[in-house]
Amino acid sequence: MKTIFIYGAPGVGKLKEARELSKITGLSLLHNHLLNDLLKTVFEFGTKEFGQIVHEYRLDLMERAALAKKKGIILTYVYGKTEGNASLKRIKKQAMKYNGVILFVHLVCDKDELLKRIKNPSRRVFGKVRDHKTLYAIMKRRDIFSDVPYQPNLVIDNTKITPAKSAKLIKKYYRI
Repeated sequence: MKTIFIYGAPGVGKLKEARELSKITGLSLLHNHLLNDLLKTVFEFGTKEFGQIVHEYRLDLMERAALAKKKGIILTYVYGKTEGNASLKRIKKQAMKYNGVILFVHLVCDKDELLKRIKNPSRRVFGKVRDHKTLYAIMKRRDIFSDVPYQPNLVIDNTKITPAKSAKLIKKYYRI
């Protein structure tokens, strides 16, 4: 099974591009906020319990998809170099467990564009970051602009391209 791991800063367009990629490849999409929103009904975001459970759910869903012989799964994620490496290592191991492969896609855009995008009303649906103050606080706490320490790692600057174009680039690059 292929695991496409799309990561980047809040507001960079991970979900929009993942939806487009899912549409043109037929791969299942498990975006970060589906799990986050589910768990926020019981646990406060950012607590130890929340982090552990969301990660275990993600790993379990990946395994069940592999066992069900799914062609692939697309994950979205805000990776932070320092605190994210242990989780990322487990995600990579899970992706490869059943002779699978994990393919990383780092989305980036100009910071001015990022500041515009987080104000999009569509971000309200999943309780995403929607203001500059929160984004700056996240940027101060976490290194959210770093590449993952694994290859292959496709980096796409989507400042001036559509999610559909970006999805086509991912599909072509990884031959999905």
